[in-house]
Amino acid sequence: MTCLLPIRTHIRLMVAFFAIAMVCGCGKQDASATPSATEPNSSVKKLFPIRVQLDWFPEPEHGGLYQALAKGYFAQEGLDVKLLPGGNNVLVTQFVATGQAEIGQSATTQIIQAVAGGLPVINIASIFHRMPTGLMMHEENPITSFKQLDGKTIMARPEAVYIPFLKKKYGINFTVIPQNFSSGQFLQDKDFIQEGFFIAEPYFLQKQGAMVKSLALWDAGYEPAVTLFTNSKFAQDHPEELRAFVRAFDKGWHEYLNGDPTAANTLIKKDNPKADDDFFKFERDQIINYNLGPGDPALGEDYGTLNLVKIKTEIGIMEDVGLLKPGQVTVDKVATTAFLPKPAP
Repeated sequence: MTCLLPIRTHIRLMVAFFAIAMVCGCGKQDASATPSATEPNSSVKKLFPIRVQLDWFPEPEHGGLYQALAKGYFAQEGLDVKLLPGGNNVLVTQFVATGQAEIGQSATTQIIQAVAGGLPVINIASIFHRMPTGLMMHEENPITSFKQLDGKTIMARPEAVYIPFLKKKYGINFTVIPQNFSSGQFLQDKDFIQEGFFIAEPYFLQKQGAMVKSLALWDAGYEPAVTLFTNSKFAQDHPEELRAFVRAFDKGWHEYLNGDPTAANTLIKKDNPKADDDFFKFERDQIINYNLGPGDPALGEDYGTLNLVKIKTEIGIMEDVGLLKPGQVTVDKVATTAFLPKPAP
C-alpha cells in the first residue's frame, strides 16, 4: 500500500475496455494460483473456493475481509477464501470479468464504467459508503472551497469523473497534470494541490513534515462507494455461496471496526510485510471517525449494504457530464441487493 508508495489513490485508472471472452466455470479454483493466506480449519470439510482480488496492497480498508478470514468466519460459512493482494498494475475489474477471481474490490464508478463497456460484473456489497478521495493541500494554502480552484493546477487522474463534475457544477476551469503517485512536488511546493485518499496519505506526508488539509469530494456531492463486486455469471450460478460470503464479510467488517482488529492486522502483515502499526491505527481511526463502514442509518445504510439511491445519482452525474449516454446504464445492471443480509434503501 502506501507503505510502498508515498502517494496513491484507490480509484484505479479507468479500465481500457476491449472485447473480452468470458471464462466459463469462474467458480473453480486455479490450481496454479499461490494463495496469499490460508483459511483456518479449511481441511475440516470440503469448502467452496472463492478468490478475492484486492484493489491495493493489504491495509485497514481490507480489514473486514482479513478479520473474517483470520477468525474463521468464511470457513464457518463453508467457504475456502483466498485474498489476493493488489497493486499498481492490477486491473481488478478485468480479473473478475475473466474469471481470474470470483470477487473483487473496486468502486461504484469503476463498475458503472465497466458495465457501460460491456464487462459482465455487478456490485454486491459496500465496504465504504463514501469514497474518501479529496484534493490535498498544505494547511497554509488559502483555498477553502471548490470554487477557489478556478485557474489552479491540480495533480490528479485525468480520466477521473469528478474533474468534469467540479468544472460544470462550480463553473470553473483548472489545469490537470497526471497523477504520478509521488509526494515530491507536494513536499517542495506549498501551493501544490494533489488528489489523494485523505484517510491514508496525510499520515506519510506528515511524517515528512507537511501538515495537510483536504477538500473532500463528497462535500461537492460526488459520493461513489468502495464496493465488493462479482462476475455476473458467478452471481447467477452461485447465489448461496455469495450470500454466505457477504454474511461472513459483514461480521468481520463490523468486528474489525468495533472490536479487536489484532487478528486481521496480523494476517495483513503476512501479505504486506512493510505495513506500519502506527499507520494501521491511523487509517482505522479515520475509517471509524468518518463512519465509512456503517454509513448513515438515516439513509438505511449499514455494514455491507448498497445505497441504490446514491448509485442512481452517480449514474446521473456521469450522464450529465457526457461520460454516459442517457439510459446507457441502469442501477439494476450495476448493483444488486440479492446477496445482502439486510434490506438496502
